[in-house]
Amino acid sequence: MRARKGHLLEPVTVAVDAMGGDAAPRAPVEGAVLAARHFKVPTILVGDEKVLLAELDRLDAASLPIRVSHAPEVVGMDDHARAALRAKSSTIRVSFDLVKSGEAQAIFSAGNTGAALATSLVSVGRIEGIERPCVAATLPGLRGDLVLLDAGANAECRPLHLVQFALMGAVFAREVLGIERPRVGLLSNGVEETKGTELTRQAFESLKSSKLEFVGYVEGNEIMAGRADVVVADGFSGNLVLKSIEGVGEFIVDSLSDIFTGGALNRLGLALLRDRIRQFRKRIDYAEYGGAPLLGINATCIIGHGRSTPRAVSNAILMAAEFEACRYRLRLSEELKRNGVEAKAAGGAP
Repeated sequence: MRARKGHLLEPVTVAVDAMGGDAAPRAPVEGAVLAARHFKVPTILVGDEKVLLAELDRLDAASLPIRVSHAPEVVGMDDHARAALRAKSSTIRVSFDLVKSGEAQAIFSAGNTGAALATSLVSVGRIEGIERPCVAATLPGLRGDLVLLDAGANAECRPLHLVQFALMGAVFAREVLGIERPRVGLLSNGVEETKGTELTRQAFESLKSSKLEFVGYVEGNEIMAGRADVVVADGFSGNLVLKSIEGVGEFIVDSLSDIFTGGALNRLGLALLRDRIRQFRKRIDYAEYGGAPLLGINATCIIGHGRSTPRAVSNAILMAAEFEACRYRLRLSEELKRNGVEAKAAGGAP
């Protein structure tokens, strides 16, 4: 989901896990300040109160709609997700509790994804009918943006989970990306029905008999070519694909920079293509998207890249506000009532 930088119809306050991410608390705080100044999104920074107030003083942010909620504990990137359940005063737990109490309406965290998922399940819970929440990453494609899910929340899945990921992704593509009839594909190592694993073959049969616009298996080289608007995978495979695409994009941009350095003709070529290269860089830059929503829980939670910059955080905060305003959870619940029972029956035992 690319932040649209438009005007929100109603105010949405975003709780920001200000101690999560590689550059915390600097990047989350600076990102919240950018979001407040440029997008008018109010935020609650969650973390060490003394540290966060010092950061806000440094940025001269006293007049902005930003306040601090103290949380003395942090679940580190290397900690197991179970650590989040034991840390009752962690930044991610306090962030979800702020949403549960109504003080905030959405959450952003660039911290431990497993901790965010585990905390969401005990704090706000799953949407009725959903077995496993998942992370939905928006990617640029030749025919427009597409959604890849699960992008990292569930390393091991069952057929039912992939079917429900497909349903959640289809609603996301329709309601957020504006695709009227999203085409759903299942990631595999070939397009033939005999390809894949036992997991994908069982999910294939369920999706083939569903009401979704299922186009069959999608190979890795077809993802960005636009064969499907929704690409479904288990979280292990989906995260590998996502990180690979990010890495290849950065490699291409860096390689182009190397090609055009040195020599008058090379510098001339760079000058002629500078705008095109800048547009390409912007299109593949994760900071433009900000983050990826955690779908299937009773709250809006945007998961950011661990190395999120202030600009990425700012866009993610805006994305959180816009995603909450689009009422995705209501639309998903309506879709589950129409298709959930059939999807569960088709998917077999969870």
